Amino acid sequence: MNNTETQDIARKIAGRLGFWFAILTAVSALTAFAIAVATPPISGPFCQSGCVTYPYANVVSFVPHDYIWMYPGILLTPMFVILMACIHYYVDDEKKIFSQIGSCFALISAVAITTDYFIQLAVIQPSLLKGETEGLALFSQYNPHGIFIALEDLGYLMLSLAFLFVGTVFVKEERLERIIRWLFILSSLISIGAFIVLSLIYGQNLEYRFEVTIIAINWITLILAGAMLSVFFKRAYA
Repeated sequence: MNNTETQDIARKIAGRLGFWFAILTAVSALTAFAIAVATPPISGPFCQSGCVTYPYANVVSFVPHDYIWMYPGILLTPMFVILMACIHYYVDDEKKIFSQIGSCFALISAVAITTDYFIQLAVIQPSLLKGETEGLALFSQYNPHGIFIALEDLGYLMLSLAFLFVGTVFVKEERLERIIRWLFILSSLISIGAFIVLSLIYGQNLEYRFEVTIIAINWITLILAGAMLSVFFKRAYA
C-alpha cells in the first residue's frame, strides 16, 4: 500500500469519525447551554436576588442543581479535540501545520476546562454536602474572581485560539466551507476582542463578565460548527 492509498484511508476514517463527533459536539454544547441558561447566577454582578457572598459556604441547597450543566460541559472540549484530529487528517498537507496548532490549543483548553469542572463535581459538591467548607471559597464557582472563573477564562480563550487556526484550513470557496471558515475566525476574533475590551473597562472588577461572554460565544460556535461539520463530513466521506 503506497502513501497515497494510506492517506485516502485515513481521510475516510476521519470523515466517518468526524461526522459523529461533530454531531456529539453540537449536542453537548446545546445541552450545556440550555441547562446553564436555566441556572440563574446567585452571586456576582448578574445576581438579581438572594445572592450569596464570601465565603460562599451556605450553598448546599444549590447542589446538585447548579452543577448539572457541567456534566455535558465536561464532555464538550474533549469531543472537540477528537473533532480537531479528524479535521487534521482531512485537510491537505500544506494546511496541516495550522490544524496541528489548532489541535494543540484545543488540547490545552480541554485540560483546563475538564480539570476545572471535575474539581467542582468531584471535590466541591461532596465537600459542601458534608459541611467541609473551610478553604473552599477560592475554588467555588460562586466566587466571581476565584480559580474556577480564571480556569474557565483561560480554557475558553485557548478554545478561541483553536477556532482561529482551524478556520484557516477551510480554504475552498464552496459555500459551506466559507461559512465554517468565517464562523470559526470571527468567533475567535470577537472572543479575543471581548477579553481586551472588558478587561479595559472593568480591570480588577472583571469578575465573571468575560466568562459569561466567551462561554456564550464559544458554545454557540460549537453548536453551529458542529452541525455544519457533520454535513461537511457526511458529504465528503461518511
